[in-house]
Amino acid sequence: MTTESNALARDARITRVEVLLVDLPAKFPRKDAIQPFEKQETPIVRITTEAGAVGTGYTYTLGTGGSAIMRLLVDYLAPQLLGQDARKVEALWWRLNRSINSVSPGIFTSLALAAIDIALWDIRGQLAGLPLSVMVGGAHDRLPIYDTEGGWLNIDDDELVANARSVAERGFHGFKVKVGRSLKDDIRRLAKVREALPDHVDMMTDANQIFNVDEAIRRARAYADIGVAWFEEPLPADDLHGHKLLRQSTAMPIAIGETLHSIHTFREYLQQDACSIVQVDAARVGGITPWLKVVHMAEAFNMAVAPHYLMELHVSLACAVPNARLVEHIPQLDDVLSAPMVIDKDGYVTPPSVPGNGIDWDWSEVAKRQIAQEVVCP
Repeated sequence: MTTESNALARDARITRVEVLLVDLPAKFPRKDAIQPFEKQETPIVRITTEAGAVGTGYTYTLGTGGSAIMRLLVDYLAPQLLGQDARKVEALWWRLNRSINSVSPGIFTSLALAAIDIALWDIRGQLAGLPLSVMVGGAHDRLPIYDTEGGWLNIDDDELVANARSVAERGFHGFKVKVGRSLKDDIRRLAKVREALPDHVDMMTDANQIFNVDEAIRRARAYADIGVAWFEEPLPADDLHGHKLLRQSTAMPIAIGETLHSIHTFREYLQQDACSIVQVDAARVGGITPWLKVVHMAEAFNMAVAPHYLMELHVSLACAVPNARLVEHIPQLDDVLSAPMVIDKDGYVTPPSVPGNGIDWDWSEVAKRQIAQEVVCP
């Protein structure tokens, strides 16, 4: 190794890991077919290197389990990072994953690994002088966005229609409606939204895993007549066979992935032709490192990707890969950002151009919502 290489390795050596737990209340009452969304528990990891580079990663739960993730990070994962080369994200991901093999794969381990992995990619981009979207691919300069924020199940018909019209006026390319009430109620709501939207704006549905196979098949046939662009999470995420039966019964695209947390599970869905659109979530799958594996695997199956949630991070990741179609709009981080994500008049979002992940945290606002903090250092 040359003197210059030695210096770079020293500069990238991890010297400090800070773990925060932050509560972000929902902006208004939200409910899907399974549960209310009252707050986002947000574990945040800040990794510092010898040269002073600081990478920030984060993960989330919808109201439960944040403290468990923090303990996994502080007690087991963060200490292993000290002295390591922050640029070697693949080696570190696998090292950490294997160190907690007895509880992996699982959603808590994936969420904890994600916070670290996202922070490491932030450092890697900063040291390379590249924005994340270019660092991991650079396939698109911008992508269209669709809205979920206005389509929650607890929103009444009039407000639902008003929200649909509003996002269409703002140039959005799609509007997602939560389903899971009676078939009659769902059809009424969907029909009103479809009538309110211009023809060029898609309408999606999301059942949040509420149905059995027979009901999902019945709903898919009914929804298709209204012009639904995709049917999201119609069945429990681990019902691979049920999704395959549903795919065989309808021409409507079936979207899955937000609650899958293993690249191997995604492989099974793709091999079994059990889905049409992949909605892999960088937090729930374990970070950017496995996220990239999933989307490139989907590309090999000629399948589109529309990542779930985390729009501030996913805009960069989606723009990096050729098969990404849309970015989902749920602005949960706005209150703790100095510069929220900008949506242009045509309903497109552009990834940040600064080196690293490009999420502009407002640390004074983060501190106001912080409920725990621990530091791991030598």
